[in-house]
Amino acid sequence: MSRDTSNEDDIVVTGTRAEGRAALESSAPIDVVAGEEILDSGFPDMGRALNFLEPGVNFARAATTASAANTRPITLRGLSPDQTLVLVNGKRWHANAVLNVNNSIGRGSAGVDLDTIPQSAIQRIEVLRDGAAAQYGSDAIAGVINIILKSNASGGYGELLAGITEEGDGANAMATASAGFRVGDGGHLTLTVLARGQEATNRAFVDRRFNRVTYRIGDPEARVSNFAFDAALPLGTAELYAFGAVTRKISNNAAGFRVPGFSQLYPDGFLPIIEPRIQDIGGTVGLRTELGRLRADVSYGYGENQADFRVYDTANVSLGLASPTTFDSGGVTYAQHVGDLALSLPLDGVLAGGNIAAGGQYRRETYAIRSGEPLAYFGLGADGFAGFNPRNPTNASRDAYAAYFDLELRPVAALLLGGAARYDHYDDFGGKTTWRATARLDAAEGVALRGTIGTGFKAPSLQQQYFSAVQGATSQGQLVTVGTLPVSDSVARALGAGDLKPERSRNATVGVVFGPFDGFSFTADWFHIRIRDRIALSEQLGGAAVQAVLKQAGITGFQQVRFFTNAVDTTTRGVEVTARWQGDLGPETHASVQLGYGWFNSKLDTLRANPALPALPLLSTKSILFLTEAQPRNKFTVQASLEHGPFDLRANLAAFGTYTSAPLTGAQTFGGKEAVDLAAGYTFMDGVRFVLGVQNMFDAHSDEIDGQELVIGATGGSFPTGEETPIGLNGRAYYARLTARF
Repeated sequence: MSRDTSNEDDIVVTGTRAEGRAALESSAPIDVVAGEEILDSGFPDMGRALNFLEPGVNFARAATTASAANTRPITLRGLSPDQTLVLVNGKRWHANAVLNVNNSIGRGSAGVDLDTIPQSAIQRIEVLRDGAAAQYGSDAIAGVINIILKSNASGGYGELLAGITEEGDGANAMATASAGFRVGDGGHLTLTVLARGQEATNRAFVDRRFNRVTYRIGDPEARVSNFAFDAALPLGTAELYAFGAVTRKISNNAAGFRVPGFSQLYPDGFLPIIEPRIQDIGGTVGLRTELGRLRADVSYGYGENQADFRVYDTANVSLGLASPTTFDSGGVTYAQHVGDLALSLPLDGVLAGGNIAAGGQYRRETYAIRSGEPLAYFGLGADGFAGFNPRNPTNASRDAYAAYFDLELRPVAALLLGGAARYDHYDDFGGKTTWRATARLDAAEGVALRGTIGTGFKAPSLQQQYFSAVQGATSQGQLVTVGTLPVSDSVARALGAGDLKPERSRNATVGVVFGPFDGFSFTADWFHIRIRDRIALSEQLGGAAVQAVLKQAGITGFQQVRFFTNAVDTTTRGVEVTARWQGDLGPETHASVQLGYGWFNSKLDTLRANPALPALPLLSTKSILFLTEAQPRNKFTVQASLEHGPFDLRANLAAFGTYTSAPLTGAQTFGGKEAVDLAAGYTFMDGVRFVLGVQNMFDAHSDEIDGQELVIGATGGSFPTGEETPIGLNGRAYYARLTARF
């Protein structure tokens, strides 16, 4: 979906190890989103931009959960965030240290935070909508997102963005700049900086218990700063390259309101504030060279994500009037080392051509939990987030090795066949072999059939195996204290936990391609993804049997327990359609239209019984819906642009289908909603452009939660909708942009 470039020019590097392959020439569906499209969306973060540009992407705007609202992962094809592999310049990027254990989309996953890459550093994003574990390893079940950074050796870009909601809150501003510099003979250094801030929004209803707004439900207050670089230096027939990014993010979210009488320190009640402080660094250095016709690439990458949590405006009621109101609740750190060797040889003289590739990878991962201050977890703990106090010290690591072989061959010019096989070995659960086969037949000029079939897997993350924390949560409308325990913990074992196994998938995609014909192209693809041993966060287990186990272990700090489990098998199938046209309507008038449609259906195949306590299901209806039906069943997107001389007009439509979830009471199907964005720009001097835009022009809002009166004693009817809403809570918003290119 690249604006201002023809489909023939969308050369991709994702999903193939052959050079010079265009997106429409691929055997699997690949979308190309230009970096300019992301900036033109007017959204200050990449997740929201992709949500309104890509029909297969979903970005649920969690409104109260400190982990989900601040780590910004996306989903693909209705699956979990950690089932989409994220690459930067073709290299595996690291995941969050923060695990989403809240009641929101992606519950139980630690995806990649897209806020770690500044938008203005992006040349394009390639979205491979197909399983590709046989090429890239773990996590590529739903697909692959490859972020390609700018690599210009001259010129630059600058932008100022400011926006606010129609309600007058959520003021946000962004300043960013990037510039390219020539290095040596044919080298480059491209630098990007970005700073962004946003105020909180609040769409909580009046708390009917106290006749005032007590909750804060909306986007969090946040401050983000990024730095990114991309560099290359030719060395004869070789090229030394490096790229990376550094991010610091501070944000805060409100927990649930604590009523008067809950703490002696707050006679009128209080709203605990959770403030994660996230630092992220990632980078890769490598050498590309050619040995005759053989291309070789060796690289080393490192990524680290660290999150420290503070909670304030709160109390530990176990300490009475002696309780502090601010606590250091500890933190988590995840780090990843990746070494890659890739060899590729074009088969120009074999039949009608092809490519053969082989390589290997070494990956080391570490995960550590830093305990909070003792007062944060003493007794009942700091309300809102009692922090980290692992029953056993958490400082885990593992090594993984992989080898792969990849072959593409054209028996005749019109037929492209491909096959890939990969073996991965993890020292904590053993080995896994995956394979993938692809085919493409160019039946006539501009008409092609394509298809893929293969297997995939997702290794249980260190976060899922070793996360341990105590925090407040909602259970049947009531606030309770829940202990999330690692699967190795003796209490978790007594309640049904076991060693985690890797998820296993089987993927199939079949599609047709028409075009390009005079700027027009059309694709349609059907897909089927079957996942076995899917990893999920269990239900919050409570009751007499759980209390007996906790009592025997001498635990008094929490009343319910949850842990990770391979209890679920699911099947996801769907259809994805794209259509694009662009062309000139006159000597100074250019237009483009891009349409996308996705239909997604996920269903539960198997829910295994709790092996220790069969009467306690490992997952409830709410948890199952997060895995199957809590994301839109279909989505339709339109992007249209018209440029005439110095004027330009752009319109985006994102129509989200129905979804079913159980946010507070019983299961509820939420109606589909449409959001329309409109922007008008004027280039008033060479390279300088001013834009005014409106987002969600018709002020669409998600359906309200049914039956809140049934839990009014717990929430006061404060929640406008569930955490699953794909259009967010803010309603209509306005923004202005000033950009300059030089």
